[in-house]
Amino acid sequence: MNAANEHASVVFTPSGLRGEVLAGTTVLEAARAIGADLDSVCGGRGICGRCQVEPTFGEFAKHAITSTTQHLSAVGPTEQDYRGRRPLATGMRLGCAARILGDVVIDVPPASQIHRPVIRKGVDLTDLVIDPIVHLYYVDIPSSDLGGDRSDLRLLHDALSEQWPACGIAAEPQIRRSALVALQPALARGRRSITVAVHGGDEITAVWPGFVDTVYGIAIDVGSTTVAGHLCDLATGEVLASAGLMNPQIRFGEDLMSRVSYVMMNPGGDVELTKAIRNALKDLTTQLVAAAHIDPEHVVDLVLVGNPIMHHIILGIDPTPLGVAPFALATDLAVSGVAGEVGVMLRNSSLYILPCIAGHVGADTAGAVLAVGPHRGDDNVLLIDVGTNAEIVLGNRRGLLAASSPTGPAFEGAQISSGQRATPGAIERVRIDRETFEPRIKVIGSDTWSDEAGFAEALPTAGVTGVCGSGIIEAIAELFLAGVIRADGTIDGACADRTTRVVADGRTFAYVLYDDIRVTQTDVRAIQLAKGALYAGARLLMDRAGLDHVDAVKLAGAFGSHIDPVYALVLGLVPDCDPTRVTSVGNAAGSGAVRALLSAAARSEIERVAREITKVETAVEPAFQHHFVGAMGIPHATDPYAHLASVVTLPARAGTGPEGARHRRRSRLATATTSTSTADIEGAP
Repeated sequence: MNAANEHASVVFTPSGLRGEVLAGTTVLEAARAIGADLDSVCGGRGICGRCQVEPTFGEFAKHAITSTTQHLSAVGPTEQDYRGRRPLATGMRLGCAARILGDVVIDVPPASQIHRPVIRKGVDLTDLVIDPIVHLYYVDIPSSDLGGDRSDLRLLHDALSEQWPACGIAAEPQIRRSALVALQPALARGRRSITVAVHGGDEITAVWPGFVDTVYGIAIDVGSTTVAGHLCDLATGEVLASAGLMNPQIRFGEDLMSRVSYVMMNPGGDVELTKAIRNALKDLTTQLVAAAHIDPEHVVDLVLVGNPIMHHIILGIDPTPLGVAPFALATDLAVSGVAGEVGVMLRNSSLYILPCIAGHVGADTAGAVLAVGPHRGDDNVLLIDVGTNAEIVLGNRRGLLAASSPTGPAFEGAQISSGQRATPGAIERVRIDRETFEPRIKVIGSDTWSDEAGFAEALPTAGVTGVCGSGIIEAIAELFLAGVIRADGTIDGACADRTTRVVADGRTFAYVLYDDIRVTQTDVRAIQLAKGALYAGARLLMDRAGLDHVDAVKLAGAFGSHIDPVYALVLGLVPDCDPTRVTSVGNAAGSGAVRALLSAAARSEIERVAREITKVETAVEPAFQHHFVGAMGIPHATDPYAHLASVVTLPARAGTGPEGARHRRRSRLATATTSTSTADIEGAP
């Protein structure tokens, strides 16, 4: 089988791809010819070590071949002298050096696959296949001849075509100006051997002297409160560093509409907001690079997601059209460019921002859709990201609907008498005894419940400072289950006869949760308004989809990560659903950004899906108000919440007789006095 004109069969596992090659063909060349997934940066020079494979020997009846050690060339100088970053383990061969001499079975381990499985660390990247938009190519370029007519750039084009013929690079890819400036110095320092980064197969975006086999990318979720980022190895998908910081725009207004108002009332305010967020992006990327101990010159891609207002401000687009009807986006398409265009000083980095969906459903929601993938399955999934506005997506592989519902800032602790953000000292968990009405609490920064020994000693330095969103949700839900709060949201003053925790508060009553921290009637109403808007938005999408129930609810974002799904149902935040199918998906927007960073296919997927999503504007839908009024009840005025009732004992609804009649009159009065339009809810556009 050594004659040059003889052929051999080669089978690659785990793909099962098979083909015939000429004897003497390297394993790497065979993989490229057959289409097997085998990585290489150095182009077969025995430098990078990414093409390591493991030959398998024996009888393979399935493939009708016999694979023996004699069917591969012996280990030669290239493999003996290899000293790359990935050691060559016993039994492994370099695909670029091992030559096929006869029928053979070759296993390509995950670490040697171009589209390799991702390494997870703190970000949910289930089922993601790595295929970054940027790829590295190591090339040798001949020297220019005196009097020759080929520039160094044309010589680079020739070298890419000759040395990487099967990699889908354009015959003459464009070159970024910064890369062009770096080309000749890199050729001089590398003695005409350089590594280039090619973006999308048609643009050279970076050039380095010599051999470079690892580059990085950064994915950032730009939230209105927090800016969070992850730095990833683009070859392995490993998250090497994560960091976050507060959005400095908070000084211009805590909620998004306050910031838009600032721009409207202060000429040049949009420039101030843009400068603030770009400085934050610069600081965050600097932190990430330092934490990962890498060269910033090797960061080649930056992916951003954010709500429409953050999206526009980052790009330097006036956000005020998003503050008034018809809430028009400047663009709903994905945005590409260079990192420097948004103030991030990463010289070799491209920029990609996911598409927006609608005027109040942004790139962050697109990221969440990409991460959760409701469009990939048959279940009708309700995906909700709760903030000042709740972004809601409903559907399955047959289609998606999206809307934004004006919940206001109550879920974030605003408008609550003792409310605060989720910081150390805030009450985040509440349990109330059904007989004595005595509470147990747990605060952020401590693992000890208030009825356990050592609670006071375990408290953060500031002590118990207030109640955050998840805490107020649990407090109100627990008070409802205990009978202190009625189904119409009224704090029952009659409970004052049974406990000193229920106290008069003007013409209404309040519940003393801890020391001077109370749950007031106004607090309950604020949560009712917020949860009513959220439920109404979800129900509106269900109506449009012709559904009377959903198969699963996914709660995204910081709030969704901390709220107990059962309490979300008890309060009626979301439509009734099997409690086991109501789950948190964490920072889905950030996970979606990482997916787009690591996969060109993911970018194409979300660009397609975003275009196909049907947008529903709650502000012009008459049914929204109808659903809103019904949702003021706890859990709901009419929906029996049968799934929830199967796992939680709900208080009996108002019955018949004089007391029941009085209760129903109070319920109607409460609903009437708290009924509101979407524009009345703080934070609505």
